[in-house]
Amino acid sequence: MQYIDPHIHMVSRTTDDYETLAKMGCVGMSEPAFWAGFDRSSADSFRDYFRQLTDFEPRRAGWYGIQHYTWICINAKEAENVSLSRDVIKLIPEFLDLPGVLGVGEIGLNKNTRNEAIIFSEQVELAERLGEQILIHTPHLEDKYKGTRMILDMLADFPGLDRRRVLVDHVEEHTVREVLETGYWAGMTLYPVSKCTPERAVDMVEIYGPERLLVNSAGDWGPSKPTAVPDFILAMRKRGHPESLIRRIVFENPLAFFRQSRNFKFAGAEAAASPAPSPRVPVVAADVVTPPAVASAKR
Repeated sequence: MQYIDPHIHMVSRTTDDYETLAKMGCVGMSEPAFWAGFDRSSADSFRDYFRQLTDFEPRRAGWYGIQHYTWICINAKEAENVSLSRDVIKLIPEFLDLPGVLGVGEIGLNKNTRNEAIIFSEQVELAERLGEQILIHTPHLEDKYKGTRMILDMLADFPGLDRRRVLVDHVEEHTVREVLETGYWAGMTLYPVSKCTPERAVDMVEIYGPERLLVNSAGDWGPSKPTAVPDFILAMRKRGHPESLIRRIVFENPLAFFRQSRNFKFAGAEAAASPAPSPRVPVVAADVVTPPAVASAKR
């Protein structure tokens, strides 16, 4: 089954992972800006990272017929540094008009601190003012419920915000109801250690239905599994759910959410199934046939 992974950090993955994902049926993905595993020291470091997200990663994905989209922001963890965050926020608008950039994300909270909340609100204000979609990171484990509640309360301070264009990610059983009932999209992240398992995600589908519900791998540099969405597909089939319901969650719902972005251009299922360059960065045919050429280019 063809699917779209709405949240995956391919800068942390090898080119072999792109090939594996294509073989598993992945035809599209979106990659939010996130923490690199260490705190960056300057806004210029973020500018280079944003260039990687909007230039190189779409080309790597294109070698295997996967359409790659991205989000730009200062992430929740590094938002603790308010001065640096504001310098990064000044950079964001110059990337938002690039093809394939879907909006501002993943913003949110990490440890639910005052500084994180300040920078979260400033980025929501930026996105609302520029008419951008928003992808939100909710905290891990013991900080999850409080952080999600704080995020929903802060979003309520923006009455003009279109909730249908906001995705609150990493929901779990104790947070998904409030996110959906307040009108936002909810993302279920499948992690091998924290967050959610495929079976628990199926439970939530059975309780709340497929409306405004997404499932993603959030594959990154830590313990994670980039092929987690196919695991969810299998878990749904084991429960006897119809292919139409599975397809809605893993393909049609991401399309419906992303199509609200002016920069989202999807070639369609048939075109995405065959190797093609990313819609953002033209790639010559030789690149599509021989992706290892990049390795020799480095040398």
